[in-house]
Amino acid sequence: MHFWYKFFTYLFYPFSPIYLFFRKIKNKEHSQRYKEKMSLIKIQREKGFLVWLHVASVGEAMSILPLIECFEKEEKINKILITTITLSSAKILNKKYVENKKIIHQFLPLDIPNFVNKFLNHWSPNISIFIDSEIWPNLILKIKEKNIPLILLNGRITKKSFRRWSLVKSFAKEIFGKIDLCMASNNESENYLKNNVNFLSKIIKDRKIWCAASTHPSEEIFCAKAHSIIKKKYNNILTIIIPRHVNRSEKIAEELKKENLKVLFHNEIEKINNNTDILLVNSYGEAIKFYQASKCVFLGKSLIENLKNDSGQNPIEPARLGCAVFHGPNTSNFDDIYKFLNSLGVSQKVNSPEELSQFIVEELKKDKEKNEEIIKKIENYGLNTLNNVLREIKIYINS
Repeated sequence: MHFWYKFFTYLFYPFSPIYLFFRKIKNKEHSQRYKEKMSLIKIQREKGFLVWLHVASVGEAMSILPLIECFEKEEKINKILITTITLSSAKILNKKYVENKKIIHQFLPLDIPNFVNKFLNHWSPNISIFIDSEIWPNLILKIKEKNIPLILLNGRITKKSFRRWSLVKSFAKEIFGKIDLCMASNNESENYLKNNVNFLSKIIKDRKIWCAASTHPSEEIFCAKAHSIIKKKYNNILTIIIPRHVNRSEKIAEELKKENLKVLFHNEIEKINNNTDILLVNSYGEAIKFYQASKCVFLGKSLIENLKNDSGQNPIEPARLGCAVFHGPNTSNFDDIYKFLNSLGVSQKVNSPEELSQFIVEELKKDKEKNEEIIKKIENYGLNTLNNVLREIKIYINS
């Protein structure tokens, strides 16, 4: 199977520049840096110990921020190379680390032997860490050929992926057998990002606020219906919607307006008034400030039935900030965390807009300070995960 996989990637090799160029035209690749995916690298590899972290999307990018902070403080580490695939994750990391000389961001090359070999020869990482379920056969095999330690963090395989890999058992065994350490977990590390929400508090200080985050198609309407029901009880309710993919914002706004709701984009927040129903966030990296301003958070990717084997978003972040967390019935990626939060009385499953609105109204009625004891337990839960990860990784760094 590996022979055929490698063969077909070689066949694709001459067409890869055309493929990436057309993706650039469609704004799916960076207009200047898209050639990094062909290992055309402009940054020199300086001497010293280099740790390479690879993430695919925004969620994984956010989850490794505390890990990066720890690596920054590690004296033995001279450089931290972070690779991503999506534009959105690249924007977040570049925005946060634009002036950090210890951190380098690059786009991961296509999984074609020529590109992979050139990439690894150039950067020559001392250790490679993949986040979540990014499995690229040519890259992984070449990493091990060069005797670079390979760690998979937050490793998970959905039932759908498992069935696919089961069809090629020998190939799967060859690939997964190359991983030196796999920390299979549905936990993201504790997020230490601090955000100033004074501007938000001043603008919406007299409003009742709740937030719907990481929403997918149909979930925005679900939340809009809940908003309309809540509004009968609290006329000053403000719903903040943060879609998982902000490029859908215009379409979402059109759909919400059909529900007779007044919608305002986040980049026009200075125009907000008492008639605004929905604040629609159309930029990345903003979630935490809205969690801090909210009492309740609904997490998306949990209502869509065809994603039931790859569903849910990590609830640790809003829970750590003292929010009541609501979700649909599909949370397979983070079932263990939801069980933990449910045991604390922090999370609740909902099946309908009516149910969601009822729970939110009950939370808003409480009008109480966020429970510091519960927040501390959640912080410890995330911190223990981070410490366990660091302890295992340091074995490879110090060896």
